[in-house]
Parts: sequence; C-alpha cells; structure tokens
Amino acid sequence: MRTLYGPICILAVLLTAGAIPVGAQQATAERQMDDLFADEWATRLRENPLLATSMGVSDFNGSLPGVSIDDIERRKRQSLAFLDRLNRIDADALPSERRMDRELFEWMLQDRIESASFFPERIPFIADSGFHSGLLRAADGVSFRRLQDYEDYLRRLRGIPQYVGQHIENMRAGINDGFVAPRLVLESLLPTVTAPARQEVEESAFFAPFTGLPDAIGEEDRARLKAEAREVIGQQALPSLGRLAEFLDTEYRLHARDSIGASELPEGADYYRQRIRAMTTLDLSPDEIHEIGLSEVARIRSEMLAIVEELQFEGGIEAFVAFLRTDPRFYAETVEQLLGHASLIAKKVDGLLPGWFNLLPRTPYGIMPMPSEMAPTGTTARYWAAPRGGNRGGYYWLNTYALDQRPLYELPALTVHEAVPGHHLQIALARELEGVPEFRRTLGFTAFVEGWALYTEWLGIEMGIYTTPYEDFGRLSYEMWRACRLVIDTGIHAKGWTRDRAVAYLAGNTSLSLTNVENEINRYIAWPGQALGYKLGELKIRELRRRAEDALGADFDVRAFHDAVLANGALPLPILEREVDRFIERAANGTAH
Repeated sequence: MRTLYGPICILAVLLTAGAIPVGAQQATAERQMDDLFADEWATRLRENPLLATSMGVSDFNGSLPGVSIDDIERRKRQSLAFLDRLNRIDADALPSERRMDRELFEWMLQDRIESASFFPERIPFIADSGFHSGLLRAADGVSFRRLQDYEDYLRRLRGIPQYVGQHIENMRAGINDGFVAPRLVLESLLPTVTAPARQEVEESAFFAPFTGLPDAIGEEDRARLKAEAREVIGQQALPSLGRLAEFLDTEYRLHARDSIGASELPEGADYYRQRIRAMTTLDLSPDEIHEIGLSEVARIRSEMLAIVEELQFEGGIEAFVAFLRTDPRFYAETVEQLLGHASLIAKKVDGLLPGWFNLLPRTPYGIMPMPSEMAPTGTTARYWAAPRGGNRGGYYWLNTYALDQRPLYELPALTVHEAVPGHHLQIALARELEGVPEFRRTLGFTAFVEGWALYTEWLGIEMGIYTTPYEDFGRLSYEMWRACRLVIDTGIHAKGWTRDRAVAYLAGNTSLSLTNVENEINRYIAWPGQALGYKLGELKIRELRRRAEDALGADFDVRAFHDAVLANGALPLPILEREVDRFIERAANGTAH
C-alpha cells in the first residue's frame, strides 16, 4: 500500500491544480493579497489614530494610540498573523506588476517584527523630540469645520494622561531591564518637555484650534468649547506633560546611563545590527560601514582643500573653517532675513525643476521656523509632510534659534535637501502614487528617503544652485557631515568612541557651527543607525546613475532616470537597484516610458 498511496495522491493533487485556470489562480491570489493589505491598513489606522488623522481618516480623531504592554503584544501578534497570511498566498500566481506590492509588504512586516523583538518603546524619545512632540501636534490634519471635529479633539486631549502614563510605565520597564537612554540625551531632551508643560493654556499648541472657531458653530457652542478646552488642557494635558518632565528629571535621571553606545545596552550588539539593517536596508557590518566612511571623508576633504586653494586663502582648511564660523558676513541678523534667504533659494529651484523631472507633485510646500520647544537642541532643519486632506501643504522647518550658528552659505544645500528636489518632492510624489495599496504611500525607508535628499544636494551642482565658492564649500561640508556620520555612528555604537572624540571628529572635518556639531552628536547617540542611511543611500543612487549613463550613453535622459528612481515611492536599496536595472534595459530597447 505504501508504494501506491503516495504517487496516487500526488497525481490527484496535480490533476486538481491543473484543473484551475491560470486566470482564476491569479485572480484568487490578487484578491487574497488585496484583502490582506486592506485588513492591515485598517488595523494600523485603528491602532494609530494619529496616523489615521494625518492620512485624512477622521474615524479615530477622538483617540490616541495605546502603548501599554498589552497593546504592544497585540500588535506583535497582528504582524505575525499578517505575515503568515502573506506566506499562504501563491506568489507565483501573481501578475508581475503586483509582485512588488507583495515584496514591499513582506519587507515592511519583517522589519516591524524584528524591531519589535527589542521592545524599543522602552526609550520613546531621541535627543530633541519624542512621543510628546507628536502630542503637541495632535490637531494636525483635522479639518476643524464641524462641531464634531472639536468634540473629537477634546476627547483626544482627555486621553493624554493615560497615553503619557503608559509611556512612563514602558520607560520604567527599561529601567528594570537596563535598557535606558544616556544621561546626556536626557539632558538634551528635557527642555522639549518642560517648555510646553510650563506654558499658559491659551499659549499652548493644544489650544490653537480654539483660537479661530468657524462661524458655522453657534455662539453658545463656541463659548462651551473654549471653556472645555481651557479645563481639559489646564487640568489634564499640561499637567500630564508636567508629570512626564518630573519623571524624567527625577526617577529616570537616577537610572540614565553614563555610557553612550548602543552596544552597551542589553543585547546591544544585536540591537545595533538590527538598527543598521532597518536604516540602511543593507546587511553591512559596522566595520564595513566605518571603512566606507573613512574613504569618503578622505575624498571629500581633498575637494574642500581645492576650494580653499582656489580662493587663495592662507592657512589651510582649519583656518578657513574658523573664518567661516566667525565672519559676520555669512550670518543673518534677523529671523526674517534667514527665512527670506531660504525662500529665495527655494523659489529659484522651483523654476528649474521641469528641466530635471517629468514627474512633479501637486502638493505645495512652505517654509516656517522650527517649533520653539525643539529649536535649541534640534538639528538645522526638518521636513514636515503634508497630511492627507489638503488643509495644509508640506513644510520645510528651518531652525532659526541662535542666528550666529546658522550660516547662509549652507542654505542652498540645506534647502534642496529639505524642500525640492529633496524631501518634499520625493515624499509628496510617494503620497500621490496612484494604483498602489495605501501602505506603499507611507513607506519611509531611511536609506532611500535620506539618500535621495543627499543626492539632490549633489544634483544642485548640475542645476546651478551654488553660485559662490563659499556655497559650494557649504555643500561639501554637508556631504562631509554625512560621510562623517558613517565613521562616528559606528565609532560610538560599535567601537567605544567617547562623545568628545565624536565632537572633535565632526568639528575638525566640517564647517558646521559648534552648536550644530554638539546637537548632531547628541542625535547620533540617541538614534543608533539612523545617520547611516544618508550617505549609503546617496552612494547607491549615484552608483546607479553612473551605471545608467555608461549603459545608455547619448540616450541617457536624466529626467527619465529621476522618474524611474521616484516612480515607486520609497524602496529598499536592493529593490531600487533592480528597478533601475530594468529601467536601463527598457531604455536600451527603446521601451522606457
């Protein structure tokens, strides 16, 4: 019986499978995958009401995420269940154009599951922001046109005490486990909590939606809403921030660590390797990344020296950098002057974009000062993406704190990075993708997003953005800054570097102001691996461009290349490389479009 039973069953299975038309198999696989994507997206919006609001979904505007241990464990089980469902879908039955959806969904889930295994919620902040920063912008994306919008927002504010309390409990779990932030990161973070906690109710960001209530809401309701807002903010929201500040300044401070490297955390070496994979989408060791960084630092330094010699400046790079840091001609005297200079650069670039891109986003962007609570310890600038729904565009946040530390010669590189053709152009295009699952519009692989923005700083040379040797030196200083990150991040988190050594290395190789240098080093200490994505991503994009130029010769079209890089939203670097190779093949065959 054993010799007959197996082959008969196998034959029956083969005959049964063969009886299902290929088109039906494909339709089944696509339907299963689309159902899975829809279920995951609905679950994610329910689990993260702040994300839902930013995506134009108002169903959860009255809620905040749950971050208790039970909530965290539930989300782990959900991710594992989604991955199991994905693995049971016949990938071979999918049409070729849908396989990237599957591949990216799997990549996202695997990264989420691997990250969750380290319980990162135990340190819910970096050096200049944290979960509380998101709370201060809890109204972002809400339309505030109807009475219900305000009622929902008040319910969200009433959830702040529980939300803050759950984060405190997670930090206490970190204290028990020894998984805590360095003390110097805590010192950098504290002002971002204490400053908003001490504000008067009507000065608070929480109260902003109530300062201009629409006429559609009756006078009686307007008075009631304002009264309730003053009560909720004054008795619940702001005291919760005060409780957080007190916890951080007392209990957490006692247990914060003196060491700064991730490798000194429990399971620290494994944690740092996971952070490298998550931030770079590459499987590189700290030693490999460190060596890439040293090589890039040497190359960029020679280019910086060439500019110093071109200007016939005596004293070498170090003396030139000291001159740049201290000569008042390179610094704005007012906030308006700094913002105005950045705005002129941005508008100049706007007018040049059609010569370099076929695809341009519909969403506009603006320029505004970085929020005051973040600015003293924040980096030079940030991009703030537009919420779905159109109540505002994207924003290029420019740090206007300490004007004598914000050199004008760096603004061209900074502006193309944060606005266009950097973050705004890339992220807005990704949000506007058509015919893709929702999850793909929110993917944010650091090596792609930051690598693209750094690539555009280099692209600015071709676009004619840098008009003086000083601005070109500023660009090189920024590129050097990102190359130094490869050396410093791995030095701190894998090689036992001290903070003083890291500060000296960054200050000695860039023209960054000393305030920026200090803040940057704190950022790398607080956010292991994140700083690696910039240079590694840029190196890959430039490598792929050279490959396309070499393969296509006179037929190379830079606009088509840029479209190919951006057409699918943010991608892991190995998938980007494959897609560019396909673009090259199509272009060589005359079939690229």
